[in-house]
Amino acid sequence: MALQIEDYALIGDCESAALVGCDGSIDWLCWPRFDSEACFAALLGTPKNGRWLIAPRGGKARATRRYRTDTLVLETRFETADGAATVIDFMPVRGKHPTVVRLVRGERGRVAMDFELVLRFGFGAIVPWVTRTGDGTLRAVAGPDMVVLRTPVHLKGRNLTTVAQFIVSEGEMVPFLLTYSPSHLPLPETPAPQQALAATEAFWREWAGHCRPAGPWTDAVVRSLITLKALTYAPTGGIVAAPTTSLPEQLGGQRNWDYRYCWLRDATLTLFTLLNAGFHDAAQDWNEWLLRAIAGSPDQIQIMYGIGGERRMIEWEAGWLAGYEGSQPVRIGNAAHLQVQLDVYGEVMDAAHQARRNGLAIHESGWKMHLELLNHLARVWKQPDEGIWEVRGGPQQFTHSKVMVWVAFDRAIKSAEMFGFDGPIDRWRELRDEIHATTCAHAYDAELGSFVQSFGSKEVDASLLIIPLVGFLAADDPRVRGTIQAIERTLMSDGFVLRYRAENRADGLPPGEGVFLACSFWLADCYILQGRRAEAEQLFKRLMSLRNDVGLLSEEYDLAKRRLAGNFPQAFSHVGLVNTAFNLTRADKPAEQRSRPDAPSPL
Repeated sequence: MALQIEDYALIGDCESAALVGCDGSIDWLCWPRFDSEACFAALLGTPKNGRWLIAPRGGKARATRRYRTDTLVLETRFETADGAATVIDFMPVRGKHPTVVRLVRGERGRVAMDFELVLRFGFGAIVPWVTRTGDGTLRAVAGPDMVVLRTPVHLKGRNLTTVAQFIVSEGEMVPFLLTYSPSHLPLPETPAPQQALAATEAFWREWAGHCRPAGPWTDAVVRSLITLKALTYAPTGGIVAAPTTSLPEQLGGQRNWDYRYCWLRDATLTLFTLLNAGFHDAAQDWNEWLLRAIAGSPDQIQIMYGIGGERRMIEWEAGWLAGYEGSQPVRIGNAAHLQVQLDVYGEVMDAAHQARRNGLAIHESGWKMHLELLNHLARVWKQPDEGIWEVRGGPQQFTHSKVMVWVAFDRAIKSAEMFGFDGPIDRWRELRDEIHATTCAHAYDAELGSFVQSFGSKEVDASLLIIPLVGFLAADDPRVRGTIQAIERTLMSDGFVLRYRAENRADGLPPGEGVFLACSFWLADCYILQGRRAEAEQLFKRLMSLRNDVGLLSEEYDLAKRRLAGNFPQAFSHVGLVNTAFNLTRADKPAEQRSRPDAPSPL
């Protein structure tokens, strides 16, 4: 059985990523890209589906771990009765071939270590053909894929499992390098381990050194930003929502999705995050990915794309995998890419406006394409859609979608006025006013004193917290205050925020999921806007306490089991952490110093 989600740490090379357990086992790795098939899939099955273990013999050791300061180099220290050893795990920034480097360093005494390598291509289904060269190099091949292991340790076994036992003494360093290459190519070269370690540390520290300070939250912000950088596909600038698939939102349930893709919805918040932190180059890469991905006919815009801008993410089920703690099905691909979600137009236009304001692109970049998007949106905005939560229970008139449609026209007007672009501004103003009036008339329930999930509904939805954050209504508007009170009253669980009440079956799935961490960060942001600084900080600190021992967050938190849930680590959660940290820091400043051109909300 896989470890608890919080027992994993992330390593990556900005093109792919692996999850390393506190027991010394790499249980998840997709090569050569985030969205490739996994060669280690024990996370969603058993060790027979692929893993790589390096740990003290017998498993009787006390483990502690940390990232080296401002890097993605992971150190796991094992203490045994005979001594201590540290396993240093990292992935060098991509050269010709992706590589995982594992260095076992003796710290004290002599530690007997076990090594077990189970390679399974095709998400744990395909057993490769394993051979060894004269120098002891292990070569595993299946179809188009080849993985090569180099180490001075003597290895045993053949196709099913490769094992070894070795002893590491104080001052010793034992290297293991695993490299991927297409199988038709010669054996790939591997880097010198110590040089690769030094270069990897230097890369991450140089990048993290550009981060703006965030007061007492700076360390947490830097760790979250390093995580976001690690989830960025460097060749294109696309950012995956998470490096995993099918880690369940409800342990043992069906809410299992593939998040190894790029959502347009993340565009604005991610852009704000990078701008807030001072990473303009990364923000520009993300903005350019966005422009390329949505290029084409405006009626064919999707809610999500592949990391290279691919449009098809056909969903299927890997039936041979048991699922994380029995959570089935294990889904590969994501059928939600076919859904209509009108809110993405608002996110695209908001991201574009912020990009222009911050000089990330030529001012007219994408404007003609945006005009076509707005023309299409003007024709379809009254239609129902599947909404921000990608419900599979049928289209509805979701309030959040209408608010973000309003944002699309509002930001278009602002861009046209600010930069002198041509466009039917008067018509956009009429549409903006009509959308605002329609939403307030049909999405606000006077009896409840709150906005509701969809027109005519009696249900409250955490996505309504966006209303003041995007400027649809002021935070002190009585309707906004009433909405926040309703969310506090009906969606709060143990101090955190649920997306909605899943037992009402609005999403077409069986009820049950954890609290959604991004929504709790949104509530903290709303508190800041309302001047409730102490409550915002209290909530923020509680959210910070949910991070695992190396500072990572998943999508949700299971309150009953006190465990992280959902895909991990989750970009949306870390984006929320960074933005709220900067909002809190800004709220501590005198009023005249709070406004900045790159502020992520009307603070």
